[in-house]
Amino acid sequence: MKQLIKITFVKSNKSKKNMSTYVVVGLQYGDEGKGKITDVLSAKSDYVVRFQGGDNAGHTVYVGEDKFVLHLLPSGVLQCRGKCIIANGVVVNPKAFIKEIEQIEAKGYKTDHVFISRRAHVIMPYHIMLDTYREEEKGGTQIGTTKKGIGPCYEDKIARVGIRMIDLLNPEVLKEKIEKNLKNKNSLFEKYFDKPAMSFDEIYNEFLEIGKKLQDRIVDTELELNEAIRDNKNILFEGAQALMLDIDFGTYPYVTSSSPSTGGVCTGAGVPPTALQNLIGVSKAYTTRVGHGPFPTELDNELGETIRKIGHEYGATTGRPRRTGWLDLVSLKHACMINGINNLVITKLDVLTGLGTIKVATHYKTEDGKIIDYFTSSTTKLYDYEPIYADLEGWTEDITKARTFDELPENAKKYIGFIEQYLGINVYLVSVGPERSQNIIRKELF
Repeated sequence: MKQLIKITFVKSNKSKKNMSTYVVVGLQYGDEGKGKITDVLSAKSDYVVRFQGGDNAGHTVYVGEDKFVLHLLPSGVLQCRGKCIIANGVVVNPKAFIKEIEQIEAKGYKTDHVFISRRAHVIMPYHIMLDTYREEEKGGTQIGTTKKGIGPCYEDKIARVGIRMIDLLNPEVLKEKIEKNLKNKNSLFEKYFDKPAMSFDEIYNEFLEIGKKLQDRIVDTELELNEAIRDNKNILFEGAQALMLDIDFGTYPYVTSSSPSTGGVCTGAGVPPTALQNLIGVSKAYTTRVGHGPFPTELDNELGETIRKIGHEYGATTGRPRRTGWLDLVSLKHACMINGINNLVITKLDVLTGLGTIKVATHYKTEDGKIIDYFTSSTTKLYDYEPIYADLEGWTEDITKARTFDELPENAKKYIGFIEQYLGINVYLVSVGPERSQNIIRKELF
């Protein structure tokens, strides 16, 4: 007897002109305020998707009097009207995931709309220990990782020995992979770092139970996301870290282990580049950086400390004080180019109030005296580059209560205009404070 096979034909959506995909990425060294912007946009989103990084992110979100610092969950988890997805490009510490879920639920918010890709790789305890031991060994030459196992987990992914979320649902596969990984990692711990070996039974039993606890949240996500794109749903892709920390285009080796670019969305969520339309880049009105690495416009002085205090520039994940400096338009242009940004967000404009003259780097002077306006691939040379500044007049008026662009002082508007002219990109949103009400939206994207 012949078997009948049902074939489902997919209707083309070429007639639909209004694609509804939005990507939010950082344009500096992280901590630009992406979480706040994502939180605002997510209220109108059917899906909010994390596509790279792990719980090394630190997104601060305010809902009324409630403050949430999210490390792994999408920032839109509190506002999204549909589903929140941790996609395949994210490395997941499931214990951190459970902890954040419990914290949100304790405040009375629902989390049954949060799911993890089966393809996402799992941060194991040995990844965290390896991260920690390496940083300790490096001493003064530390990369400045958060010691959360992010890099070692991505290493195992590329080496094709990683454990994926779907493996937590298969006891035999999980057992075999942990055994093989521990054989290698324990040898390294004992013989190279002179540290104790880790217990197979302890890790295996713990992660077997985690798999049982999370089994209803571990799903195929790329199929659903592509169907949602085809159905013209509003989808918001949320990046962590930033372009200047990109593994390829950042200040290597002082970078993260993933691609926090708009291009990272495609491999990190399993969607085609043709589906990405609204590419939103977030930058502070000045520049900050956490950890080591070159920083041409750094203000390692009293003024830098003033900006740090006014802007509360301390890492949401690590608590480390952020290095501060003037806005670097050379690096910002590089970040916008790589990301293809067509909508710009400027946050923390209020921090610059009262500074008098505000400097903006428009060029670099190289070690051999050349004047350039592009970002170099040589991290070592960048240390010796001298920023060339344009001087702009500041303002003294309190702008935290401004709700329209016209309400800003003339010099504040000129500052935004200077950025737009240099980059050739419109600033669609200006933030003048931490609250959602302190976002000046110049045009609606939805």
